Parts: sequence; structure tokens; C-alpha cells
Amino acid sequence: MRQELITDAVLVSNYINGDEQSLSVLIKRHKQKIYSFIYSKVFDRDITEDVFQDTFIKVIRTLKLGKYNEEGKFLPWTMRIAHNLIIDFFRKGNRMPTFQNTDEFDIFSVLSDNTLSAESTIIKNQIHSDVRKLVDELPNDQREVLMMRIFKDMSFKEISEVTGVSINTALGRMRYALINLRKLITEKNIVLTQ
Repeated sequence: MRQELITDAVLVSNYINGDEQSLSVLIKRHKQKIYSFIYSKVFDRDITEDVFQDTFIKVIRTLKLGKYNEEGKFLPWTMRIAHNLIIDFFRKGNRMPTFQNTDEFDIFSVLSDNTLSAESTIIKNQIHSDVRKLVDELPNDQREVLMMRIFKDMSFKEISEVTGVSINTALGRMRYALINLRKLITEKNIVLTQ
């Protein structure tokens, strides 16, 4: 069978079962999309190369450990790994892009990808809507800290000064906000991946 006709799921399965060539086919097939995605976030060829390589090192490790269970969604899964590595890169250098300081927050402001298909756009909008509803269900004090920390990129010291509570209280509220979000996601059976 010609390699172009083999699905990603079959190539992943073949690679897990020892066919090293299958990984080369996957990399070749998706290199341009993943590389362009990374470059669109970091705007630097050297950094893009590093993140691209780190992405596939993580892909290989995960596959070798038998922890891959994305049911044929290899490209979105790999893009999520790349996205997480980009965030790590910005955090390490303290170069995290800041969110717009508005009441109308958008969790996807740092995830935007101009190559989204119509289907992906619909899914993205649904996830956005689900997250907005979940955040609205949090108690006011938790929602306030979550929005200041994540969407306004404020430090816990700044949050403490604005809200008039100790840094430890702000940290606690953030922790409970995240715990409660996880509970709500589980209870409502919401899927937050494309």
C-alpha cells in the first residue's frame, strides 16, 4: 500500500509495533503544518526548530511508553504538545504573551491559528462557550482570582493588593477555582480538546 494512503492511526500503530519508518512518514506528512504553527507563535526560525524537535521527542517518548490514546487524532494531539512546549518556552523566558485586559476574555487569544477549518472553528467556539459557562459557575471570589491570574496575567502579589486579601488566600482561591473547574468538566462530561 502506498504510504500516502495509510491513515495516521495505522502509521502510529505500526510505529508502536516497531516500524520506525512509519514515524518518518508521519513527520514528513505533518511537518509543514506543525512547523508553521510553531513559527506563527515564536517568530524565530531557531526557536521554531528547537520546539519542533522537542515536540517530536515528546511524541516519540509518549508513543514508546504506550500512553498514546487519541484514537486517530495524531495531528491535533501533536499540535497540543507543540502548543504546550511554546507556552513552556515563553514561561522560561518570562515572555508569555499577555491577554487583553478586558471584561470580554477569550481563552483562545493565545491559541489562535489562522489555518483552522470550518469544523475546527465550530469546535473551538463550542469549547470557548463551555469554558465561559464553567467559569461563570465558579464562586465569585474564585472566578475573580482566576480571571485576574490567567486572563489579565496578574501576579498573586498584584491580585492580593487589588482584592485586599493575603497572597496565600489568593493562591488558595486559585487552587479551588481549578479544582472546581475540573469537577465541573467531569460532572458535565465536557471535552475541551479538538
